Amino acid sequence: MVIVLKPSITQTEKTQLKTFLTRRNFKINEVRGEEETVLAAVGKLSLDVREVQMLPGVSRVIPISKPYKLASREFKREDTVVTLAAYGQTLKIGGSRICVIAGPSAIESKEQLFTVAQSLALSGAGILCGGSFRSALSPYEFQGLGKKALQWLKQAGKQFGMPVCTEVFSAEQVTVAQPYVDVLLVGPKNMANGELLKKVSASGKPVILCRSSSATIKEFLLSAECLLSYGAEQVILCESGIRTFEGTTRSTLDLSAVPLLKELTHLPVIVDPCAAVGNRDKIPSLAIASVACGSDGIALDVHNAPEEALCDGAQSLYLSQFDKVMHDIQAMCPVAGKVLSRVHEVSGVSAAKKTNAKAKQISCAYSGTRGAYAEQAVGRYFDGLDVKSVAVDSFAQIFQQVTDGTVQYGMVPIENSLAGSVYQNYDNFLRFEDVRIVGAVTLNIRHALLGVKGASIEDIKQVYSHPQGFAQCKKFLDSHSGWTHIDAVSTATAADLVHKSKSKENAAIASEVNASLYKLSVLAQDIADDPGNFTRFVVIAAPRKKAASKNLQKPNMASFLFKCKNEPGALCRALGVLEKYRLNLTRLESRPIPGEPWRYWFYADADMQALEAPDHGAYIDTVLESLSQTVEQVRLLGLYSEIRF
Repeated sequence: MVIVLKPSITQTEKTQLKTFLTRRNFKINEVRGEEETVLAAVGKLSLDVREVQMLPGVSRVIPISKPYKLASREFKREDTVVTLAAYGQTLKIGGSRICVIAGPSAIESKEQLFTVAQSLALSGAGILCGGSFRSALSPYEFQGLGKKALQWLKQAGKQFGMPVCTEVFSAEQVTVAQPYVDVLLVGPKNMANGELLKKVSASGKPVILCRSSSATIKEFLLSAECLLSYGAEQVILCESGIRTFEGTTRSTLDLSAVPLLKELTHLPVIVDPCAAVGNRDKIPSLAIASVACGSDGIALDVHNAPEEALCDGAQSLYLSQFDKVMHDIQAMCPVAGKVLSRVHEVSGVSAAKKTNAKAKQISCAYSGTRGAYAEQAVGRYFDGLDVKSVAVDSFAQIFQQVTDGTVQYGMVPIENSLAGSVYQNYDNFLRFEDVRIVGAVTLNIRHALLGVKGASIEDIKQVYSHPQGFAQCKKFLDSHSGWTHIDAVSTATAADLVHKSKSKENAAIASEVNASLYKLSVLAQDIADDPGNFTRFVVIAAPRKKAASKNLQKPNMASFLFKCKNEPGALCRALGVLEKYRLNLTRLESRPIPGEPWRYWFYADADMQALEAPDHGAYIDTVLESLSQTVEQVRLLGLYSEIRF
């Protein structure tokens, strides 16, 4: 049963409650949520729950009907988020995040592992997983390198900034692996191995539990229950295929299990399509399908030369295939309402600095108030880092605070897929010449109409929002033509104004997040003209000296400004230079030059993902040097990695 405690419960009352339950042979787990603290009492129900209900400090008692108590949604309503510490950052699995776990099915050599690990880090993988042990039935098959492979795995994780994981097949292997890895994996063949589950739970490590090919959902959750009852605190479920009458693939990937498990349990659920189908050509589409159906992560086998692999070569992706899958997953994340969780460097800050416990907290300014989309972008871009979001009143103030060092970073919107460019910030780049772009994040914008408690759409007479919010919800507003539109600094500011007005006649167009922040009601959901509503934010910073360590994330975007000569064909010649160097322009905007009528600056974004140059920075320098010979002036705004949510 779940015992919900009163907020006012004293420590003495809590101790008396726990004593009462333990004397009746109940095992107690205390769980602190955002709003409530509960005790999970697991055991044979040998007393009337009303006896517990009457004890001091108890708010209510909820009996759990499921045979898997600790793993059930009845025990814990909110999603469990597994947190891994990694070199000064934290990697999170579960909730609104998707984590990609990847690596070779078997570690064959140090060179093979480090080649794969470096590529995975550049592509954005979250966890490095490598096979150190094998369970091959034939004595003639590769048996794994054991402790030597574990040592290499730990070294690779440290060098490339990723937590590491390996599969264990026996209690003895848990003891060997424990000092070297961050996560232990229990494979499908050992899902019901009670002794192994006890040993893995006692290790204190997060555990990935794979579903047996013959296990039902109930049996799978009972196995997870064993881990939790034995003391494991962070358990991740992995759907890896079930046995059916179909023999074309190794097994059938049961994607229907993902939404079902998400309904039944609070534990994170990931998917391993490689183990299920055993054919690399079918894996990318299944990985994307796994994201679409709500999984919290994907596990993929990756090898630098699958055709030469000592085992599982057919189910291992090429490095280039994995990179393509990662881009597809990033594109799918906004549709699924997810965030790609990964360990990444920010603006070239060295890993050594971030592991320093005395390192300063990161500060990032945004325009608006608490709950603004820009604040959400700050949280998602700097996910896993100690960051302080600083609210300011205008975009220009963000640039100013970055320039004078008041904050380290700024988060500014640059364009929206429905309303177009945010020209104020293009102009701010012209005004603040010392600011550069160090990153970018694309956020899915979901607008709602918010009003005070008890209000209805029929009551509304005034609507507050940012001008971009009005532009993005034009069709909805046109259907309510009698409303007066009032501009606000941000959508979150609009929600705050409506809250303070306490009038049923006022409403705000903002994110649903603001409903709980400002105690408002959601009067209408998803009111934007198009569900494909995305805003691209750029992260800005003041110039710094080059960091000592190399950025883990390979830059995939370049932004620059240039001013053409005042003569026929000038723009055509400038674009010809970019075409010559095969630079893929994704955006070209013109902005008037103050004091020079009919003259313009051109703002350009270039996608560099397809470039084959070994050093993108040196390549862009060459491009801009050539461009400078054709135009009057050129300025690099930033070379950076863009993240899409």
